[in-house]
Amino acid sequence: MKNERQAQILDLIAQKDIETQNQMMEALAERGVRSTQATISRDIKELRLVKEATPNGGYRYAAPLRENSQAHLSRLHKIFRESVVSYDTAQNLVVIRTLPGLASAAASAMDSTDIPNLVGTLAGDDTVFIAMRTQEDAAEFCREIGEMV
Repeated sequence: MKNERQAQILDLIAQKDIETQNQMMEALAERGVRSTQATISRDIKELRLVKEATPNGGYRYAAPLRENSQAHLSRLHKIFRESVVSYDTAQNLVVIRTLPGLASAAASAMDSTDIPNLVGTLAGDDTVFIAMRTQEDAAEFCREIGEMV
C-alpha cells in the first residue's frame, strides 16, 4: 500500500503541478488512494521531494534528480577502489564483498547513481547484493566493477 501510494505520488508530480500537501491528498483521492496529511508528509520526506519554482511564480513538488553527475561517478569509483574486496555474479545478481562496515556505503553510492538495469541493492556489513534485470546486465556490471577497482 505504501509503495503503491508513493508510486502514485511520483506519477502525480510528474504529470501536474502540486503545490501543497492538501492538493496532493485530493489528487490521490481522485485516483482512489485515501491518505492523511501526516502520511503524505512522511511520504514526501521518504521520497525526498523538493519544492521548485514554477514559471508562473508558484511552487510545486518535484522528485530530486537522479544524481548522475561526474562527482557522483567519481565518488562511486573511489568507494569501490577503497572498499571492494571481491565481486562475482550469480544469475542476475552481482555479489560484492567489501571491507567490514563498508557495504552500505557502496550500496548507497550505487543507489545515488543512475546505473542502467539496476533493480535494487541490499547491503549487510561486508556484502552487497545487486539485482540486475538480466544475467547479461549482471555480467556487464561486473565488468564495469572490474574497471573501477
